[in-house]
Amino acid sequence: MTGSIGLNALAVRFRGCGTALVTPFRDDGSLDEDALRRLVEWQIAAGIDFLVPCGSTGESAVLSREEHLAVIRITVEAAAGRVPVMAGAGGNNTLRVAEMARAVIDEAGADAVLSVTPYYNRPTQEGLFRHYETVAASVNAPIFLYNVPSRTGVNLLPGTVLRLSEISNIAGVKEASGNIDQISELAVKKSDAFILLSGDDANTIPILSLGGVGLISVVSNEMPAETSALVRAGLEGAFGRAMEIQKRIFPLMRVNFIETSPAPVKAALASMGRIREVLRLPLVPVQPASRARITGVLSDLGLLQTGGKEST
Repeated sequence: MTGSIGLNALAVRFRGCGTALVTPFRDDGSLDEDALRRLVEWQIAAGIDFLVPCGSTGESAVLSREEHLAVIRITVEAAAGRVPVMAGAGGNNTLRVAEMARAVIDEAGADAVLSVTPYYNRPTQEGLFRHYETVAASVNAPIFLYNVPSRTGVNLLPGTVLRLSEISNIAGVKEASGNIDQISELAVKKSDAFILLSGDDANTIPILSLGGVGLISVVSNEMPAETSALVRAGLEGAFGRAMEIQKRIFPLMRVNFIETSPAPVKAALASMGRIREVLRLPLVPVQPASRARITGVLSDLGLLQTGGKEST
């Protein structure tokens, strides 16, 4: 069994820029394994620090258990130890989440677990604490909390995060509440060892300035090199340089959420020749007006003309 020192050493590898990977599908809706392998290779070559399959950007809610584990296994195999893999395992049935957390580590080979707050049943803060306490007890690997109230309907408050941070294998949090005051409170009160990651591309610079150590990104699906450079600049304290990069890619950050994610980012990646634009219901491809805006942003960034290769 991995001891607490080993877990801490593994957890600290999750800093810098991580990509919340889309899940590519074929035209018939089945998993496109070849496209996924190509995406992983491109991301690593572009300088991404870690990979995050099967989050909300990866349409985890519409994957079967077998597909969920296959996506993670393929990502781990394609990464081949070059970067660590933090795999999604979340839901609103605590025992089922605990079982999936074990599976993504023991069966699929992920290095850590990212677990979103339970949605729909809207637990209290005590319910959230007990949920994560149970999940953490089920697996001998780092667990990262994921707070995204806009999707789940529940906000994981700083006091609860601080209680959870005392559990040895709860290593950090992906913060996507958009509430800078709340994130500031957590940043001030947490221990140095507890890892704060931005879960919102547009808020990365302020979160890094507060002591965050990285980003789990959507926009890095399309622009991994530049997003990684933005995070590196912030970690080096070069916020002027980070802001120059942000100014360039901010229109893409914004247009990625013109409709429900990941429909826009899949439309963009399809236009770049990276994947097919296939989603699973209840998500559908973007509307024509949205597609025009996405294409316009990609054109302005030179991503269409260069066949999907980033300008640097």
